[in-house]
Order: sequence, then C-alpha cells, then structure tokens
Amino acid sequence: MSYSFEYIDIILLAMIAGFIFLRLRGILGKKTGFEENINSSFPHEVQETKSSPILNADTFDETAKKDFLNGAKIAYESVITSFSKEDLKSIKNLLAKNVYDQFDEAIKDKKARNVTSDTTFIGINSAVIKDHSQNKNMLEVSVEFVSEIISCIKDKDNKVVSGDAQKVKKVLDTWKFTKDSTSKNPNWLIVDTQA
Repeated sequence: MSYSFEYIDIILLAMIAGFIFLRLRGILGKKTGFEENINSSFPHEVQETKSSPILNADTFDETAKKDFLNGAKIAYESVITSFSKEDLKSIKNLLAKNVYDQFDEAIKDKKARNVTSDTTFIGINSAVIKDHSQNKNMLEVSVEFVSEIISCIKDKDNKVVSGDAQKVKKVLDTWKFTKDSTSKNPNWLIVDTQA
C-alpha cells in the first residue's frame, strides 16, 4: 500500500515538472535557427585607413550633422549639470584647456564668495549648427543651443541671492567644438562657450 503512494507522488511531480516546462517554453520561446548573430549587428571595430581623413568639411553632410548634434546635446547637458555640481573631473575630456580653466576659475570664485549655485537642467529646446569650417586638419563647428534651466545662487545661509529657484528660464548659448579630422578619436573638444 505504501508503494502506491510513492508512485502517485512521482507521477504528480513529473506532471508538475512537465507543466512548468511547457509554460516556460511558451513564455521564453524556442530556438528556430533564424536568430540574429549579435556580433554581426554591432561591429566591434571600424576599419579606417590612415591616409584618408575620417571627416572633413565637404563630407559633413546631413547624416553627419545629425549625428554630431546628438552628441553635442549630450555633451552640453553633461557639461551644464557637472559644472553646477562643481564636478569638472567627469567632463575634463570634453573641454579644451582654456575652457576647463575658465570653469575651474568660476568654481573657485564661487567658493571664495562663499556662495553655491543650484541648477536644474530641464532640457534642450533646440540645437542648430550655425557654422562649420575646416582649418587644415581641424574641423570647427559652432552650435547654438536654446535650453531651459532653473538656476539660482545661494549664500552660506542657503538664501537665494540671485536667480529664482522656482522659475524656468530660457538660455541661449553658442558653443564651438573642434576635432582633428585625421584622428581616430571620435571625441570633439569644446573650445569656446558664449552665453
């Protein structure tokens, strides 16, 4: 009699395991042989020749401009937010030495006056290429950004001394980016910022 209960337990466990297997197969699917090879979807290395420039003023077409503007918007937001947090280390690779020094000087000035800036980046309304040119191997692109930011300066007692902590304001900036057209490094440097 006790043996029959063991067989029933085994049969019940097998049925439960079969049910779970069928449910997982229905949810996860099965391999059909038509899966895309992920290694071919994302090329790991771009083959480039050293003799020809990667990009120049003549090949800066609409696709290149769109790709550039997408990267410029990311750089703009990163620089604004990192500068407001006084974190220049995270954006040092985006800034030319003169721009880095200007930002560093502005942060030191705020510390000397014992004030802090409180900045909330809302978003970019527009980014338009105003000018692009090539000087020897160096490409230069000027971009006009219109963004929305909440910004104020607070004193040591956390009281607002300028700006408004509740008001969104539109900001117009023109930044100049530069890059060596023969370099394999895809990064552009910010060489000038004008508000």
